[in-house]
Amino acid sequence: MASEDRKRAKKETGRKGRRESRIAFLLPIYAFTVVFIFLPLLYMVYLSFMTRAQVWGFVSTPTLDNYRRILEPVYANSFRVSLRLALLTTVINTLIGYPYGYFMAKLSDRGKKVMMFLIMIPFWTSGLVRINGWIIVFRSNGVLDSLLMGLGITNAPLKWLYSYPMVVFGMVYALLPFMILAVYSSVEKMDWTLIEASRDLGAGKWRSFVRVTFPLTVPGLLSGVILTFVPSMGLFFIAELLGGNKIVLVGNVIQQQLTKGRNLPFAAALSVVLMVMTSLLIALYRRIAPTKQLEGLF
Repeated sequence: MASEDRKRAKKETGRKGRRESRIAFLLPIYAFTVVFIFLPLLYMVYLSFMTRAQVWGFVSTPTLDNYRRILEPVYANSFRVSLRLALLTTVINTLIGYPYGYFMAKLSDRGKKVMMFLIMIPFWTSGLVRINGWIIVFRSNGVLDSLLMGLGITNAPLKWLYSYPMVVFGMVYALLPFMILAVYSSVEKMDWTLIEASRDLGAGKWRSFVRVTFPLTVPGLLSGVILTFVPSMGLFFIAELLGGNKIVLVGNVIQQQLTKGRNLPFAAALSVVLMVMTSLLIALYRRIAPTKQLEGLF
């Protein structure tokens, strides 16, 4: 009897020690989340209900004028432009990134390493540097114009920069790797014996893809959609550099309110609305996609 009590006490002590170790391990993570994520977001929400000061900062007078102002046509239009650009970017990235990631997963091990290396190279430099590199390529009398005129395809410099298609190109370029990697990860983990079984049962390549392959890779595709759509709502520097202030996104408006308008409460209100929109999108896809397969993303 005493022996059983000692064993029980030993197990209880071990269980308590593991619980304390787990708490000690998770405490810094929770502290970091609270201090650097939760509290700043809470402060931003609080700031969005305050009144702008005469010169800089704010006064602690609660108001809803910041949110009413968002409904004005000039600011509501920035949300529409941002949403439309994000949807277009996501569609293009899906059309390019899904087949790219799918066929990349079917390459040999050496081929996968080479393709992964090529995809990761752009991340070795700053996004601003890469976008400015494209400006050098597409500007009038730039690299592309010189090449086209040298080949006799064009007779004069073309106006590539500072247009809506150029902004779309910049968004696609910046976010396409995330779609490719999300789809590639999903396809690589797929059970290929299911595809073989469907072929043995008489399904052709296309039917096998539609009925088996695509449903199994939907979680990766949805992850890529989120990783493309959400950032494209806020990548204002691409629109500023490649659009020449002709395409005004929500991020551009927030930046202008912080730097030129010096209206911190209104900038906070815009940020809160943008955060709510993206959070609703993530919540929608968590409901649509299998939860277990999206746990790694959220």
